[in-house]
Amino acid sequence: MRGGLHRVLLALTGLLLLALGGAVLAVGLGVRPPSWWPHTGPHDVLLSRAERTHWRNAPWWWPAVIAALTVLVLLALAWLTATLRRRRLTELLIDTGDGGAAHLRGAAFQDALAAEAAAQAGVARARVLLRGRRTAPVVRAWLRLEADAAPAGVLTTFTTEALAHARESAGLASLPAEVRLDEVRHRAERVT
Repeated sequence: MRGGLHRVLLALTGLLLLALGGAVLAVGLGVRPPSWWPHTGPHDVLLSRAERTHWRNAPWWWPAVIAALTVLVLLALAWLTATLRRRRLTELLIDTGDGGAAHLRGAAFQDALAAEAAAQAGVARARVLLRGRRTAPVVRAWLRLEADAAPAGVLTTFTTEALAHARESAGLASLPAEVRLDEVRHRAERVT
């Protein structure tokens, strides 16, 4: 799930549950509910006996309830898994050549690649995110270009210099990258 969509769904779910819980609590404490509210007072039950036993003898009722609850639990577990999954690669596993392996912090790798990208001509700011597996990382980079920078030249320089240096220094056979280019906002110049 995208971060923004996740936050919106979480906020809407929280607001809905908070409003329902607050309304039930208010009625339970004796606040007079509006006429359309299904429960009228603190001693009213959520489901009457007739509502609880209405569908009891229908053969489809219990399988439908169990299926709906199963789907609800699976959706909640998928949401929890998506929330807990790490978005960033915390470390890289680098072959040292002697049969061992060294661990390189993902943040250090990201910072070094971002610093080298930001130092190149035409780049105002660079941000790098490392994803993938420890032995096969994938780079996602955002480069904010200066007003007079040529995007093709900046992209070529980034892939042949900064990205190549990062791949060689980590001893990786390949380092796939997704690069997004954006421009620095500036005011239009007046021509007279």
